[in-house]
Amino acid sequence: MHRIVVKIGSSSLTSDEGGLNRDKIVFFAHELAQLAASDTQVLLVTSGAVAAGFRQIGYPSRPKLLHEKQAAAAVGQALLMQAYQEALGAYSICAAQILLTRSDFSNRNRIRNAQMTIEELLRQKIVPVINENDTVSVDELKFGDNDMLSALVANLVKANGLIIITDTDGLYTADPRKDPTAKRLERIGEITDEIYAVAGGSGSAVGTGGMRSKVEAAKVAMRGGVPTFVGKVAERGDLQLAVYGNGKGTYFDTQRHSLPMKKQWLGFHSTPRGKVFVDSGAEAALISRGKSLLPVGVKHVEGDFRSGDVIEVFNMDGQVIGRGIVNYDSTQIRAVAGLSTDEIQKRIELPRAEIIHRDEWISLK
Repeated sequence: MHRIVVKIGSSSLTSDEGGLNRDKIVFFAHELAQLAASDTQVLLVTSGAVAAGFRQIGYPSRPKLLHEKQAAAAVGQALLMQAYQEALGAYSICAAQILLTRSDFSNRNRIRNAQMTIEELLRQKIVPVINENDTVSVDELKFGDNDMLSALVANLVKANGLIIITDTDGLYTADPRKDPTAKRLERIGEITDEIYAVAGGSGSAVGTGGMRSKVEAAKVAMRGGVPTFVGKVAERGDLQLAVYGNGKGTYFDTQRHSLPMKKQWLGFHSTPRGKVFVDSGAEAALISRGKSLLPVGVKHVEGDFRSGDVIEVFNMDGQVIGRGIVNYDSTQIRAVAGLSTDEIQKRIELPRAEIIHRDEWISLK
């Protein structure tokens, strides 16, 4: 059975005045129902709680202060779910609310419980409606406009595809609103620095409406083996077109297989406690040859960490190449960095030769 995660952002759900647009909810419910009717398991990642709630509270415009946004989200989340329940109920589809935070993903037990809940809902033909728990999230740990949340959910449930709906019909070589020669990139197999450049960012002249966060989400989904579509769903039938390869947007293809839960946690959810910098030989061994990290390849250590912690590994250009669970304390690595295994055994007694075993490693390059 096909399993698809659909992400809808606030801008696709709100009215010109900034509040929730019920007609748009009804439209998307129809699109989701059509997908579910084609023997597809559907998960919805939605924004819109703040937009739904701020007018109900009495704010004249969308609030900017954190506590005001959280209050609006507390009111709006109930209204948002009510709107989805009613709209999907017209097609005899039940919706279930799931609220997640970044800290849920960093805790392996909590995210495993969330995964089991989602699996049971899908088995019962219920559509999980997933949003960030804005009422308790803090700005530094927020997912943003739920793009990254949708990618992490797609990896978690081993989805066959991720559909990120936006107001722009894909990624262009330049901003099509300003440059008439801009061309849409139909398919992308690898996200390079050039792709990030056209996606734009803060202070960029070519950024097209938050496209960079969508490209970053697509990269995470691709790392987990989930192909991703970023584009427009504005007319009836557009969602099915997007799912089956003929959508109005850009497709991010991947040849990778889905990641096991442990590797997902390690790569995307864990909290690194330190850094290790390695030479080009160790980098090649880790990235290209599937080897473990040995002390001989280590050039520099940063941070104070212990055996069993997660650390990030950098190359000599300062680029993150991956993460792993370390077998040494930071003080031990400093003592043996650059030494061969034979030399180490003469100096110190360690249970294993590898600083990071290949089974406890994920490449991020």
